[in-house]
Amino acid sequence: MDKQLLFNFKTDISRLGIPLTLNNPFSTYIPKIAKIAAKEFQEFITIESHKWNYDFSNLRGKMFGVLVIKKQDDTYCYLGTVSGKLPKNAICKKFIPSVFNESVGGFFINKGMNELSEIGNQIKSASNPSKIIYLKEKRKNKSVSLQKKLFKNYYFLNISGEEKNILEIFKSSPHRNPASASGECAAPKLLQFAIKHQLKPIALAEFWWGNSDKNKEKKHKHYYPACKNRCQPILEYMLENTELFTKKTCKLKLRNNKL
Repeated sequence: MDKQLLFNFKTDISRLGIPLTLNNPFSTYIPKIAKIAAKEFQEFITIESHKWNYDFSNLRGKMFGVLVIKKQDDTYCYLGTVSGKLPKNAICKKFIPSVFNESVGGFFINKGMNELSEIGNQIKSASNPSKIIYLKEKRKNKSVSLQKKLFKNYYFLNISGEEKNILEIFKSSPHRNPASASGECAAPKLLQFAIKHQLKPIALAEFWWGNSDKNKEKKHKHYYPACKNRCQPILEYMLENTELFTKKTCKLKLRNNKL
């Protein structure tokens, strides 16, 4: 485990009540310790974002997340990351990375994306309507095939140590077909790292950073529950053996929170 990915608390949390169980990611309730971690993480983003050459105050923001964890020596720290990728593919070495390893299969995902870009260029330069239709269909089929191959190679652990890829996880859920970018949200990435390295998840928070999204639904520094279409099947699978995330309990909590 890369210990550089762990954030130590600057705030004194010694007198703070520590949650006994992880808060429901689909609820709007955020434990105090998670809010403290989020505030400290936001201070880090404020400083670090100057290196990303992206104006969050005027351009579309991003969702970020923190996960407070308990280490094996019974001390607490937190993890932080961004949903998806940073703007302009900037890199922050303190962020928990994607669960998917791009080097798998000889970097098939990078090669596939390059092929899609090339087809896109061919569409732009084509003048024959029939050829344009053919190329668009070719790009669509290539994209669907690449997405399926990606999900087949995208594995998550649950807290009992079982491992399934995204297609297997969604197959046993009501959603059936995973949405694009499933697995790239902050919560699954943070929990995967914690489970993989035997770090106990204590409290989770996801917040929006920067200018509002295109639907004007997200506000700067506001907390939001995990999304249902991408995260629900994955998080239910990852946490299925906790009291919080038995299917019966999860459905009840979702109804109570009107999600």
